[in-house]
Amino acid sequence: MRNGEIITAGVLALLSIYFMWKSAELPIGYIEGKGPGGGAWPFWLSAVMLVSCGMIALNWWRRTSPPSQSEEPALDEYGWRMLLLVGGGIVVFVALVNVISMYGAIMAFLLYYIRYLGRHSWALTFAIAIPVPILFFFFFEGAMRITMPSGMPFTDPVFNILYEIIY
Repeated sequence: MRNGEIITAGVLALLSIYFMWKSAELPIGYIEGKGPGGGAWPFWLSAVMLVSCGMIALNWWRRTSPPSQSEEPALDEYGWRMLLLVGGGIVVFVALVNVISMYGAIMAFLLYYIRYLGRHSWALTFAIAIPVPILFFFFFEGAMRITMPSGMPFTDPVFNILYEIIY
């Protein structure tokens, strides 16, 4: 557990530094008359994440957190199984984005996660998995005017209906 804590903090710290570096390619400060620059949100969020990683490392070094005092393994058999099931689901989600669209992939992942991993009823599964991607569609495509990947041409009829509602 102790090793897992510092390794995770180190990996997240490296990711934070990378994200700060990449987001600094855009303005990270306030632009007069326009507001925050395009890189402001990711840069400063990554900076907070880096400080948090530093605090985790400090607590690890001082052995003040429960994981830093533990010599138990970070993941038991159940933990590894869940890591593979959730991580595998995310890999499949990413692979499906260009096939069935971002919103279709979100729906598929929610169906898998809520029904298969969460073992909830079909009613609850559908009550969440169907409206959430539709709400995300209206938020990103309608309100934010950010187009997400729409997948293969067979998904066009669904999007045509939703675009008619927006416009």
